[in-house]
Amino acid sequence: MIPFEKVPYTAILLTLFLAGTACGNDAAAKSDGEANSGEAHVNAATLVSDTSAHGSSIRPFRVHIPESEIIDMRRRVLATRWPDRETVPDQSQGVRLEKIQRLVRYWGANYDWRKAEAKLNAWPQFVTKIDGLDIQFIYVRSRHPNAMPLIMTHGWPGSLFEMTKVIGPLTDPTAYGGRAEDAFDLVLPSLPGYGFSGKPTGVGWGPDRIARAWAELMDRLGYKHYVSQGGDWGAIVSHAWARNPTPGLLGIHVNMPATVPKDVAKALNDGDPAPPGLSEKEKLAFTTLDTFYKRGTGYSAMMVTRPQTIGYSLSDSPAGLAAWAYDKFAAWTDSGGEPERALTLDEMLDDISLYWLTNTGTSSSRLYWENNGNVFNAVDISIPVAVTVFPGEIYRAPKSWGERNYHNLIYWNEVDKGGHFAAWEQPQLFAEEIRAAFRSLR
Repeated sequence: MIPFEKVPYTAILLTLFLAGTACGNDAAAKSDGEANSGEAHVNAATLVSDTSAHGSSIRPFRVHIPESEIIDMRRRVLATRWPDRETVPDQSQGVRLEKIQRLVRYWGANYDWRKAEAKLNAWPQFVTKIDGLDIQFIYVRSRHPNAMPLIMTHGWPGSLFEMTKVIGPLTDPTAYGGRAEDAFDLVLPSLPGYGFSGKPTGVGWGPDRIARAWAELMDRLGYKHYVSQGGDWGAIVSHAWARNPTPGLLGIHVNMPATVPKDVAKALNDGDPAPPGLSEKEKLAFTTLDTFYKRGTGYSAMMVTRPQTIGYSLSDSPAGLAAWAYDKFAAWTDSGGEPERALTLDEMLDDISLYWLTNTGTSSSRLYWENNGNVFNAVDISIPVAVTVFPGEIYRAPKSWGERNYHNLIYWNEVDKGGHFAAWEQPQLFAEEIRAAFRSLR
């Protein structure tokens, strides 16, 4: 067993209620001086790093959106001008009018952002500048000894809200039916240009640079060994990191694996039939991806090629932003196209409101422009890789494909429920998978 290192307490310890300075981007997040209800999760202390040790401080952070911005959001929501109804009886033209009207009207009349803030502020949050950019993150240390340090990365159109349900099960497994020896110290950063992290003002913040920033973050927190997990962009960052691993990275877990072989990728790209000799699971994966590439990638094509153009709509119209995200909630949850079966209206609106109030519709879209490549095509990785395949994922990766390019595949499991937003949709199952996936690396 590797005795995972805790944060060195040469750093300054402050009680949470004394954490007075919060930092953020132009969403105007501010400290309100109140106690953070997450104090029990970090032994009633928050960390401010010694700037002489690392050259950059780790500062306490607390979300507080000015009331005027919430009022403006509601005003804009209620003033939505609606298009005419779709001309088909299904979702083939996009989000159906009745569906988005229900969500948006609830947003304007009943939704409470302050409850969303409380969900984030229930956990210790910090911000630190890495490579010239502020990175905001949740950091929860387990009460159990030898907890494994784990950095988890969200995706689009997700956020830290995706992860909040699994913080307890991962950091305190005994309270959720698990074992103390499966505990994790958890680091949850917001991607650059997302949430309360800074917005890049120049080019170059792609997955490789983000992976290097995450390595710096884990080093700054005092960890010498750690593991990485992610779905969507989190998987892409984890893959990038694993291709060029830093000495501390022991392995990765992904729930959106990149496994499509070259011959299959070529057939999909050229619009050709499936290559001969595929198994039934491989044929299903091919068919699913073929449909996705032909019918489901319009959002990606827009953000890969014209993120600034779509950004004007995402920054000016709450309903437009909501439809842009809801379309993916409908397509990518394990819900048969009815995302309300997997997520509540409030949960979806927590995420959508975060994008609106931080004005990150455009900056988050630019990550697609930075990474103009197919994220499902196989990548060769030699360090330990663990995979969980959820049935509602964009495609169900066959293990036979994963075994070709993950050259040290330590765990592969196909579960019976959950989708692209696995931690959000099925937090208990997700936590059990993460515990099992990394058990051999402890």
